[in-house]
Amino acid sequence: MMKHTTPDFESFVNAITEHKWKVHGVELYADGTLAHSFGDTTEHKYPIYSATKTVLSIASGIACDEGCLDLSQNILKYMPRTYVAELPPAQKEIFGQLSLHRLLTMSVKGFPFRIPPAAESFLRTALACPLRNWQTAEFDYSNIPAYLLGVALSQAIQGDAWNFIDERILKPLGISGAGYERCPDGFFYGASGMKLSVQDLSRIGLLLYNGGTFAGQRIVSADYVKKATAVQQMNREGGYGYFIWKYKDGFSINGKWGQKCYVLPERGLMISILSDIRDSFRDLQLSMEKHLLKEA
Repeated sequence: MMKHTTPDFESFVNAITEHKWKVHGVELYADGTLAHSFGDTTEHKYPIYSATKTVLSIASGIACDEGCLDLSQNILKYMPRTYVAELPPAQKEIFGQLSLHRLLTMSVKGFPFRIPPAAESFLRTALACPLRNWQTAEFDYSNIPAYLLGVALSQAIQGDAWNFIDERILKPLGISGAGYERCPDGFFYGASGMKLSVQDLSRIGLLLYNGGTFAGQRIVSADYVKKATAVQQMNREGGYGYFIWKYKDGFSINGKWGQKCYVLPERGLMISILSDIRDSFRDLQLSMEKHLLKEA
């Protein structure tokens, strides 16, 4: 275990105020208990962007635990048959060799970053992507793998992925009123679109911090959490798990404009931040590391 430090939360809040960083709210947990908070942590739901992917990962873990989903299986096994039947032979051959594990680890090269919002069918567009270098497992971040996994989850459970998330994750965590999006095909858009409060995000983080339990209730297996938060695919940021980023001696849940949950079990710390910083989140992160993690 690492030596615990005493976070200087007041100095961090002063820095936020001084620099006028657009931070909605912050929560700091020490040994799993809320120790400090700042701003709006409970009243409003804010966009969490790609942090949505982590929630989808947890839902996929539950489906794996129950034998509905097998990450070693190819993508097409979990796609609607009518869409698969439309695929040209070349696309069917490629996607028939890509596993769900490759989706979760962002290790499929060639997907564009996102599906064009004007696309009439997100699923047909995703399955039509030309993947010329798909054989090599290499980190290549895109929203499309998460979208496809959300579709796969719906097919695996023979139901609706969002309803599954709501019933199996959000309600047990005491989260209500979360926002979410669907694609034109009607599927849960698992890559982005959720809205949560800071406290809601913290509860997602605490679920992972506690190895898949919350308030004594087992929600997802410890084995899946261990795999999801471990480095499954290397990248320039230090590693990536199952829609979860490696961060120092722990891991983090990340959204694009400063939606963060830093989970550091060895230090007994967890820090959730919801912000809307569209130029550079780096200054806020450095301040957080200086004052809360006590790093120079």
